[in-house]
Amino acid sequence: MASPAEQLPPGWAAEWDATHQRYLFIETTTGHTQWEPPAAGSAETENAPPAGVTPAGGHGKRRQYAAGQTQAYYGGEAAPDPAYGQASAGLGVQQQGGQLFTPGLAAEGQFANQQQIAQQGGGTQGGYYGQGEPEYLNQQPQQYGQPPVDALANQFGQMGVGGQKQFSLYTTNLLTLPPDPRDLAQPPPEIRLPPNACISPSPTANADPSYFRSTLNAIPTTSSLLSKSKMPLALVITPYRSLNEGEEPVPLVTDTVIARCRRCRSYINPYVQFIDGGSRWRCCLCSMTNEVPQLFDWDQVRNQPGDRWQRLEMNHSCVEYVAPTEYMVRPPQPAVYIFLIDVSHAAVQSGMVATATRTILENLERIPDEGERTKISIICYDTSLYFFSMPPGSTDSSMLVVSDIDDVFLPKPTDLLVNLAEARGALEVLLGRIGEMFQENTIIGSALGPALQAGFKLMTPIGGKIIVLSSSLPSHGAGALKNREDNKLLGTAKESGLLQAASPFYKTFAIECSRTQVSVDMFLFSSAYQDVATLACLPHYTSGQTYYYPAFNAARSEDALKFAHEFGEVIAQPIMLEAVIRVRASRGLRMASFHGNFFVRSTDLLAMPAVPQDQSYAIEVQIEEAITIPFVVFQTAVLHTTCYGERRIRVITAALPTTSNLSELYSSADQIAITTFFANKAVERSLTHKLEDSRDFILQKLVDIISAYKASMTSSGAGASAQLAISENMKMLPVLILGLLKNVGIRQSAQIPPDIRAYSQALLTTLPSQLLIPYIYPTFYSLHNMPPEAGTIGEHGVILPPPLPLTSERLERHGLFLIEDGQTIFLWVGRDAVPQLIQDVFELPSYDALRGGKATLNLLENQFSQRINAIVQKIREMRRGVYYPHLYIVKEDGEPPLRLWALSMLIQDRADVLPSYQQFLSSLKDKVNGASGGY
Repeated sequence: MASPAEQLPPGWAAEWDATHQRYLFIETTTGHTQWEPPAAGSAETENAPPAGVTPAGGHGKRRQYAAGQTQAYYGGEAAPDPAYGQASAGLGVQQQGGQLFTPGLAAEGQFANQQQIAQQGGGTQGGYYGQGEPEYLNQQPQQYGQPPVDALANQFGQMGVGGQKQFSLYTTNLLTLPPDPRDLAQPPPEIRLPPNACISPSPTANADPSYFRSTLNAIPTTSSLLSKSKMPLALVITPYRSLNEGEEPVPLVTDTVIARCRRCRSYINPYVQFIDGGSRWRCCLCSMTNEVPQLFDWDQVRNQPGDRWQRLEMNHSCVEYVAPTEYMVRPPQPAVYIFLIDVSHAAVQSGMVATATRTILENLERIPDEGERTKISIICYDTSLYFFSMPPGSTDSSMLVVSDIDDVFLPKPTDLLVNLAEARGALEVLLGRIGEMFQENTIIGSALGPALQAGFKLMTPIGGKIIVLSSSLPSHGAGALKNREDNKLLGTAKESGLLQAASPFYKTFAIECSRTQVSVDMFLFSSAYQDVATLACLPHYTSGQTYYYPAFNAARSEDALKFAHEFGEVIAQPIMLEAVIRVRASRGLRMASFHGNFFVRSTDLLAMPAVPQDQSYAIEVQIEEAITIPFVVFQTAVLHTTCYGERRIRVITAALPTTSNLSELYSSADQIAITTFFANKAVERSLTHKLEDSRDFILQKLVDIISAYKASMTSSGAGASAQLAISENMKMLPVLILGLLKNVGIRQSAQIPPDIRAYSQALLTTLPSQLLIPYIYPTFYSLHNMPPEAGTIGEHGVILPPPLPLTSERLERHGLFLIEDGQTIFLWVGRDAVPQLIQDVFELPSYDALRGGKATLNLLENQFSQRINAIVQKIREMRRGVYYPHLYIVKEDGEPPLRLWALSMLIQDRADVLPSYQQFLSSLKDKVNGASGGY
């Protein structure tokens, strides 16, 4: 017998009300609802459940409720934000007017939760420093209720078919739902594998998001389904992330058993199947049957039978193996560091040379040298090359000058590259003297190319890391560059030419370095044009990193501190040498393109002479044939030599379910991974096409996603709609894309110097998601009225204030605010800030006495100063990576360039020709509805 849903006339839809166990009938054009069915007829009801059956997931199509109806449902207008005394456009309670939801499934839990959020608000009553007299307030700790969508998701998580949890799709109307920065801290959509997919109950059996993210946590079974959704399918991999305090290191399999598939060469993992009484295992990538190694069930340490179910590789998604000799082309090489230090007049006068040599000296003890095998060399250069010979066992060193830079040679066969432990005394003396040696150097010019060739000759037999410190544009010898900065090109179609390499030397040299296992890091300091775009080729193709300090001057303690901190961390961090990476996947999936700092040696083998920590790589995936299995597996294998002289294989395995359901596809989307992938695509396109093409490409991708979602998942289908619908789990994607479009790396402007833009592009393509997202969507805090626990120590360290939406509407003339993007911190001081606030934070009598600019915040003898210092310190330490953000004090009526820089972080505001978030959404709606409206 046909269900009521199958008997509806056109223009009507039925939704199952789980609470009342009955159907709700909706007229799709008017939103009119009724309990009794309308006259019988035919209608498209593929998403309606059979009569009397509760849906396991959610409907593929969502009802769109008019604003008035929705407000009535939620109980009237949005509650005022108690922290600011006005209706909130942001955090605490959001206008629910145009939110799209399924009323039949809402039930009392959602309504109660909504009231709870409204009561708890988006801030705290009053403030620390208000317009009136400053006083410490007895504020209550701020709390946030669970968003109703999360509550619903939890309800649905308990439902399933055949024991497998299904994805639930919830639709949001972007036009009436302001971005909530806290959503960016949410984990990616849950990976819901079928029952018994994993042979281990371990919570670490699937990849952690800090190592592996996918743009989709449910993989479409066909390329046509992926194409219909317009979603990107890509992986974001950070194989060597740093370990925060308290985190467990990657488990190390120390025995000699490495079980691999005979056909696809994947490593045994928690998603294989044991068959034939456990004597064989079936590969989860290619289904090949393989013999279980005899020693797999033997504990070699205790020399007794072992339990295979306790083996590390069967319980952890990320493991390391000690590689046997067959994985080595040669014995593990020692770590080698060659420092190329620019000692030209500009470098010495800026204080770079003195700061660099002092930092190396202070960090000699931290350079990885567990087996006392590490080798080190110092080469200085201006228009000549200066080598230093350090005989073992001596504290003396001699300088050898090579002025013939056209045919670079090593002036001595030995003692230029020395063992760190043996030459420690000579190194310490030398590093203390280099500053004095070149203190009066008046030579202007840089033979960077010849210096690179010299370092390359010195380390070619072994490989290792060249760390370059350069303060001027290379001007002599191989790789000499000319100043091509032309302000007339900025903002034009020809600007992208300034972001491409000016000389083939650096790419050619980098590829030679890659072949001989040499990696290059660049530290650039020039106050004038330095052609970062060209010099960044070296780290790009050798898996290094670029660091840029424009207008560096060590006389400013802030400059010296930032460089010394970052340089010291780079020197001290463990590096993975002689690495190659290959990503394998289940049959039907192919790695199509790769983004990041490496050289693609063959179609799918990434060569990385030295892999730094916390560098990210994006890989686009193609579906080549229909996938018929219930889940797929991706496996990243990294063969490398540790800097302690041990050959290892790091294996990261991730399993994702497959789906033929479009709604599950959308509800599994990871907006953080999508943004990370789009950032890489944007930079790639800006170099191969134009900056404008790059922006248009990313914007069009967003329009395509929302258009496809509207056509497939909402009742308006292909027609015009007053709503702008997207799934709940992607509701921050538009504001992240807006942040990307406004990022210095690709934004429309005729004011951005090419060096600044090129450095920003280097960050966009290498930062892990944890650093990239704040770089695109900065964090904004109100400090003058923050909750009393903010800035104090909690269970997880220093407690941060609640983040605000990135709009200047939240700035108050009497307030103190902090804006940061992981690279820079701004303290914004309102012009009407009370004297007591200025006294407590800056130890100055009034706002007029305050000076804007780069600053160090002193720790004063009052609670407010201590809390703010703790927050700044936490921001500098809380993310992975070596970066140490500068702090700038910005006065509301201070220097216009500094004010505009800080305000440009508030990406939801209109800036110059760039739209506000609301204008951007309006333009998106026009494009999605087929109009040609622009900004």
